[in-house]
Formats: sequence, structure tokens, C-alpha cells
Amino acid sequence: MKKGQPLNKRPKAKKGTLGRVLRFVTKYYKGALVVVVICLLVSAMVNSVGGLFTNKFTEYIEEGLDIFEIYGKDTALAQIMPKVTTTIILLVCVYLTGLICNFTWTRIMAYVTQGTLRNMRNTMFETMQKLPIKYFDTHPHGDVMSHYTNDIDTLRQLISQSIPSLISSGMILLSLLFIMLYFSVWLTLVVLAGGYLMLFVTKTIGGRSAHYFIRQQKSLGHEEGYIEEMMNGQKVVKVFCHEEACKKDFDEINEQLFRDAESANRFANILMPILGNIGNLLYVVVVFIGGALVISGNVPNLSLSGKPLDIAILVPFIGMTRQFCMNVNQASQHVNSIAMALAGASRIFDLLDETPEVDDGYVTLVNAAYNKQGELVETDKHTSLWAWKHPHAADGTVTYTPLKGDVRLTDVDFGYVPEKTVLHDITLFAEPGQKVAFVGSTGAGKTTITNLINRFYDIADGKVRYDGININKIKKADLRRSLGVVLQDTNLFTGTVMENIRYGRLDATDEEVYAAAQLANAHDFITRLPDGYNTMLTGNGASLSQGQRQLLSIARAAVADPPVMILDEATSSIDTRTEALVQQGMDGLMYGRTVFVIAHRLSTVRNSDVIMVLDHGRIIERGSHDKLIAEKGKYYQLYTGAFELD
Repeated sequence: MKKGQPLNKRPKAKKGTLGRVLRFVTKYYKGALVVVVICLLVSAMVNSVGGLFTNKFTEYIEEGLDIFEIYGKDTALAQIMPKVTTTIILLVCVYLTGLICNFTWTRIMAYVTQGTLRNMRNTMFETMQKLPIKYFDTHPHGDVMSHYTNDIDTLRQLISQSIPSLISSGMILLSLLFIMLYFSVWLTLVVLAGGYLMLFVTKTIGGRSAHYFIRQQKSLGHEEGYIEEMMNGQKVVKVFCHEEACKKDFDEINEQLFRDAESANRFANILMPILGNIGNLLYVVVVFIGGALVISGNVPNLSLSGKPLDIAILVPFIGMTRQFCMNVNQASQHVNSIAMALAGASRIFDLLDETPEVDDGYVTLVNAAYNKQGELVETDKHTSLWAWKHPHAADGTVTYTPLKGDVRLTDVDFGYVPEKTVLHDITLFAEPGQKVAFVGSTGAGKTTITNLINRFYDIADGKVRYDGININKIKKADLRRSLGVVLQDTNLFTGTVMENIRYGRLDATDEEVYAAAQLANAHDFITRLPDGYNTMLTGNGASLSQGQRQLLSIARAAVADPPVMILDEATSSIDTRTEALVQQGMDGLMYGRTVFVIAHRLSTVRNSDVIMVLDHGRIIERGSHDKLIAEKGKYYQLYTGAFELD
């Protein structure tokens, strides 16, 4: 969706979303929710019996007045007060029980709500780790973050307040209807007519409000995605003086959010006054009709109690009418929050329903050693020798292939989308210990090839073999563990320098971390930091220079000690002097390994065994530096400056 583009399609939460939320909650807290429902049922009954007690007190007053007129005050008090006292004690016990139940279910729901949000966040994060790189390449990171903040927060109100309040209101309304029918069928029909009108208004106005609340959630996610994008690109914005243009774009997005939020709250705010006035009107109608029936006395009172309609019935019935309207209002108040929560839950479930990264591999990477017979076997001990464990379903045998780093691509075609192929008929091989360089203009397909080797994306046609094994047969985690990658864009995590280097291999010893840092020529600058290797890094290593961050990234790859290295513009952010130091470390790092290098600085690929020149997804030249210079083709033009890289 473009910035500021109106949402023409009517967004709505998917059917069954509420059911999925409830199933998710009950999955972990079924017992606690049973207790909550029991407490809500008791509380609803307690809130509904007020009319019965009012009826009893009214009858006692009438009875006392009759005794007073005949026998006097003392006799009236003597006969009535024990009944009143007993009823008051019972009333106190009933309301005390209701208070205890209210306290219990609110405390339990606080625990259930926060626990559910914790479990939801854990499930989302676990799901996110299983998603392919393609998902993160096609979804704004700010919008993904919005799932963990705004969308999750809407669920908090739904679980802790809206659902319990709706259950409580529903139980109270049912209880009130039974008690009303016990007193008077005619007046109950009047209340039901008013209730139907209130529900119709709630559905009409609340539906419009819910529609805009859903749009508000989508607009909010869009805005957060744009803000995240601008924060990451703030330096670029400043360099090109695009502050005003960015502000204009943000104003359009923010204006869309304002329109959706204003429309949602406008409908939500007019709903309550309308329902309140309908409730007041219903109250007046019940008083008028009930009073007329009591005064006339000609209309027989249909009721479950069989008692005639009198003041003792009319007074509590009027109170129950008021309570009925209040509960309908209370239920309608949560319509909008439920709509918002379901919109957020729908977005969360969209994430959870994303197709995880498919991994049909069954070949795994294991520590290996040679036995006395000279056979390669698996071992539980950590060794410097690794092997591919290849089970064969046909005969049940298992073979072990040494991990050497022999990578071959044969007739490979690939496109990020099916209708557009970006790599055409790519055939190449890299034998163990060879250094293969890719050069070419931006968009030629250099990085795409490396993405296929580590299976960030799967090929459309052709074969990719690793040590003679089709990489589709290798489990992705084991495949990637055998590869070291140094990217142009460095990513450092909050933690110490040592922890960031050790990220390449979590079981690496301190000595191995030091050795990796020295290999990458990062040791000297690390020792000059305030706390050396224990210096805390935050904000993607904001306190370090770009070159220093890249050195740590190279050290991280070095500590992993993989047989295959992929260097994607690994020295592009390093100055010439630092590059010379890093190149020495890189030469040591690359020794004995299969290395794929992507570089714009052609001076860094001169010593490559094979240089592949790509153009529009095709390999147009291949050979050593001297061979390609002698051919005076595209590489010659690039190297001599006759043709510049994009």
C-alpha cells in the first residue's frame, strides 16, 4: 500500500478469530477459566437477586402497616423485625459472596491475561524463527514489530475485560429476564422490545465503529513500519536533505490514521448516549404502563409467581429495568474493543499462519573420526573433522562423507517471483580450497547465487551439490552451520564484544575467540576499548566505527571455522589502510577453505582462482585474473576503468 493511500477494501477480522483466541487461552488455563466462569455465574446471580429482596422488603412494609393499624406499633415491630433482620443478614451474605467471587475472578484473569500475552509473544517469536528470509524481505519490519506491541495490547483488553464483562452481562441479563417473568410477563415483553431496539442500534452503529477500528489497526501498523524505515535511514535522509519530503509522506500516513481513528471513535462515542436515552425512555415506559396496570387492576397479571401486579412487584421491576438497560449498555461498550482486538488478533494469526521454511533434508552434519580400520565414523567428541551423515532409506545403511567444501551449481535457474527469472543457466564449481570471485554490475545476480548456496531461497531448476550431495537433501541448519557468511551490512547484538564474536559458535572458548579476533586483525582495537573484550555493545555497536564493526563480523565468521566462506562485500566499509590489515587476516581465514567473494573493489579479487563475470543473471566470462585480462572482454573493461561498475 502506498503512503497515504486510502483503504478502499473493507477490512475485517477473519471468521473464527474469536474462537482461535479462546482456544489459545483455554489451551494453557482451562482450570483457571472454569473457576472464573463459576465466579462470574455466582456474581451474575448476586447482581440479579436485588429485585427479589426489594420485593420482600416491600411486602414486609405492607404487612407491617396492616399490623400497625390493627394492633399498634409494638406488635408490628415484634412480628416484622425478625423477618427483616433475617433477610438483611441473608442479603449481606449474598453480597459478600458476590464480592469474594468478583475479587477472585479479577485476580485470576489478571494472571491469565498476562500469561496468555506471554505465551502469544513466545509463539509469535518461535514462529518467526521458522519463517523464510523471503518473509522478512517482503514485510516492513515496523509492521512486524506492531504485532508485538499494538496488536498484542488489544488482546490484553479483550481477555482481561471485554470477554469477562460480556459473560457477566449475559448471565445477569438472563437472570433478570427469569426474575422479570416471575413477576410479570406483560412488563417483561415491554423490556424485551426496548432491549431489541438497543441491540439493533448497537449492531448498526457498533458495526460501523468496528469497521473503522479495524482500519485503524492496519493504518497504525503502516505508520509504525514507515517510522522504523525512517529511523534506519535517518542518515540518508539528512545527507540528501529529504526532511521535508519525508515529513510530507508521514503527514499523509498520519492523516490516514487520524481519519480512521476519528471515524471509529465518532461512532463509538455516539453509541453510548443513544443507548442511554433509549434506556431512560424504556424506564419511563415501564413506569407508565406498570402504573396504569396497577391502578386499573382490570388486566390479569401473567406471571410465574401467580401474584397480582401491585406496588410490591412494580417497584423492584422498575429497578430491574434500570439494571437491564445498564447491562446492555455495558455489553455494548465492549463491542468496539472486541472489534479492535479481533483485528489485532487477525493480524497476529496471519503471522502465525505464514508458511514456515520448508526443510525436507535428512542429511546431517556430525563430528567424525577415523576408526582403526580407517573408516569414517560418527563420534560424540568434538573433533576438527566433520562429515555428512547420509541415511539411505532403501537399504537402511548410513554413509559418511567428509565435509570438504566442494560446491557445484549445474544449470541453475532462479527467480524471486515465478514470473521473473533473475538467474539463467548458472553452472559453476568450486573445489575445496578454491577462491571464487563474482563481479558484475549491481543486480547482475552475485548475491543471489550465494543466497542459493545457503538455501535462503530454493532454485527453480537445476542442481546445487555440496560435497556431491544435493543440498535439498541436507537439513538447512546443518548446511548453514557449515558455511561462514560475512555480509556488507554488519549486525551486532546487545552484549559484550566477546559474546558478539562467540555468536559464530556458542561453545567457542575464550582462547578461540581471541585467536579469531587476531586472525581478523580485530584484537588490537578491542584491547584499546574501555573494558576490552568485556566492553558492552548496544545499538548495533553504535560506539564503534563501521570498519571496527566489520572486523568483529569477520572475527565472528572466523570463530565458526567453517570449510566454506561467503564474503559479500566484506571489506566495502573499511578504509584502505584497515583493508590491508584485514586482507592479511582474510588470507589466513581463507586458507584451505572454499571461498565465494563478492566485491566491487577488483583489487581484492586479483588472487582468486576463478573470477566469474555476471551480467543480467548470466555468467558471461570466467577464468583467472590474467586470463580475463588477456581476453580483453568485460572484466578487462571493468579492471582498466573502460567500464564502471554500477
